[in-house]
Amino acid sequence: MRDHGLDGIEVLTGDAADTANYAGAVPADLVLACGIFGNISDGDIQRTIAGLPGFCASGATVVWTRHREPPDLVPAICAWFEASGFTARWVSDPRAGYGAGAHRYAGPVVELPPDERLFTFDR
Repeated sequence: MRDHGLDGIEVLTGDAADTANYAGAVPADLVLACGIFGNISDGDIQRTIAGLPGFCASGATVVWTRHREPPDLVPAICAWFEASGFTARWVSDPRAGYGAGAHRYAGPVVELPPDERLFTFDR
């Protein structure tokens, strides 16, 4: 990555649902949860959001995506983020045709449980 002017960026290839793959990489200031919420069950979305504080430094931002096809879960996703200690910084307008958001974590750093499976792709 250094050859491209991206010092400090590390790329890991692994199962995104397995918390063991994040050892040494968390807590982070920026967490991307993109391409996940439209491909897992509602329960797994809620469980993953509840686990996101373990990925975050205090003040971190989580950027996420989810389609707006019926059922539009974006309002529920926002509520699940709030219940997990996050505040909305930006959420796409429903008329935009896509769902995306950025939520800030204001809580304390918490340890990410090792060897936990957050979700299973089902779509």
